[in-house]
Amino acid sequence: MINANINSITEILERNAREWPDDVALVEIDTPDEGRHKTWREAELVEPVPDRSYRAEMTWRDFDERANRIANFLLSRGYKKGDKIAILLMNCLEWLPIYFGVLKAGCMAVPLNFRYTADEIRYCLDLADAAALVFGPEFIGRVEQIADRIPKVKSLFYVGEDCPTFAESYRGLIGYCSSQSPAIGLTPDDEAAIYFSSGTTGFPKAIVLQHRCLIHSCRVEQAHHGQTKDDCFLCIPPLYHTGAKMHWFGSFLVGGRAVLLKGVKPEWILRVVSEERCTIVWLLVPWAQDILDAIERGDVKLEDYELDQWRLMHIGAQPVPPALIKRWKSVFPKHDYDTNYGLSESTGPGAVHLGVENIDHVGAIGVAGYGWQTKIVAQDGVTPVEPGTVGELALKGPGVMKEYYKNPDATAEIMKEPGWLLTGDMAEERDGFIYLVDRAKDVIITGGENLYPVQIEDFLRAHPAVKDVAVIGLPDARLGEIAAAIISVKEGATMTEADAVDFCLGLPRYKRPRKFIFAEVPRNPTGKIEKPKLREMYGAVALVAQQNGLTA
Repeated sequence: MINANINSITEILERNAREWPDDVALVEIDTPDEGRHKTWREAELVEPVPDRSYRAEMTWRDFDERANRIANFLLSRGYKKGDKIAILLMNCLEWLPIYFGVLKAGCMAVPLNFRYTADEIRYCLDLADAAALVFGPEFIGRVEQIADRIPKVKSLFYVGEDCPTFAESYRGLIGYCSSQSPAIGLTPDDEAAIYFSSGTTGFPKAIVLQHRCLIHSCRVEQAHHGQTKDDCFLCIPPLYHTGAKMHWFGSFLVGGRAVLLKGVKPEWILRVVSEERCTIVWLLVPWAQDILDAIERGDVKLEDYELDQWRLMHIGAQPVPPALIKRWKSVFPKHDYDTNYGLSESTGPGAVHLGVENIDHVGAIGVAGYGWQTKIVAQDGVTPVEPGTVGELALKGPGVMKEYYKNPDATAEIMKEPGWLLTGDMAEERDGFIYLVDRAKDVIITGGENLYPVQIEDFLRAHPAVKDVAVIGLPDARLGEIAAAIISVKEGATMTEADAVDFCLGLPRYKRPRKFIFAEVPRNPTGKIEKPKLREMYGAVALVAQQNGLTA
């Protein structure tokens, strides 16, 4: 465990570089196209780049020196403590050194979702007052679209070959900068990063996390899963998301190795676990199901891999079906398992977790995490309810965000009591364990990604035959939920499912509804769509279909 008096998360990197300079810190594995067909790059918005099937690695010394060069470069360009530097990259070896270099300069890192459209990127850059943007080759087209419409952004730094004319080459710029730490004074209360989260409106809010939040996240992950120097963490999700980075923090804290895998095909996950001797793997529900399905079909044979060292599989980001974990344990009986709950406002996962010792309570999200307090409160957002009574889950701990940037009203709405964060999730406590009942917000979580119904509804309302529309989540065995659009057609007009599917080609693929239902959209007397009624009407039917092996 690190010194209790540590001031910034960058001190952990510097300690690792001192104590284990020649040990491998990060490995990047980019799979060939046949193994990458279901990677994070499947999003239509991500532009194709030439295949780069390879393995690369970086030591702790190199990691720290690269971060120092980036920090010194930013300082040489006049960026100062508190300036916001946005990062728009796919997972790669450069990602984390850039992130830590921004922090070492005293600036704030602003990771951006790679799924964002050009306009969403522009919106977030403006919202966060970003002064610079670091981006990769997959995003040239989108950044070019907005390059002359982001006046607050003073510089565009490009990571990759063949730098576009509207940007500067990151690699060419940092090479001559000092590899020594700039020694910027930082405190636990200093602001470190801005992450984005959205409510039911779909408009992102900028979450301000301090260094104390990031430090606590390291301690939480290591306390829950007991990482040691000998562990190897397999990281598949995108690093812009707290769920990936903050799980890696447990290995980071103890100097353990991590592998960044660009691909989620079962064969590649098992191959990399085997070849890299990975001991800890964090999965999303669809990936775990794909692995089990591939094993059951005989597409992969466990005897072809060396997996005895794999000790922990854990899942987060969406509700976990108990039946999935039962299947997993039947195939991997020696694996520990944990469910992780959190949100970006609580510095990612671990505010609540099941605990590897509580596998008999799968279905619950668990108990308060290391250093965290929980309570379930009434509608006033403060008063605790009795056990067994449904209320809103609230969290308190060192990982609670400082605020929503430049949005005091939204901050006050979810922090009605000093130190306590309202999650927007309805829950109840039974036998000392917390169970989620429903989300207070209408966000649909599909495959670990958030979909915002209002955005999809607004798009569909532009169709000339649509009178009204509501988008809800329906249960899905693989993705957790899928988006379903209930469409009320204008009198005298016609609209078929094929028409709706064709119209929705104008949406990014991951936002397109998977199901269309033509029916009246119920609204209450104040004009609000009665989504609980719709979920009750159609959710049960979808659940029965799912249990019978049919599509929703």
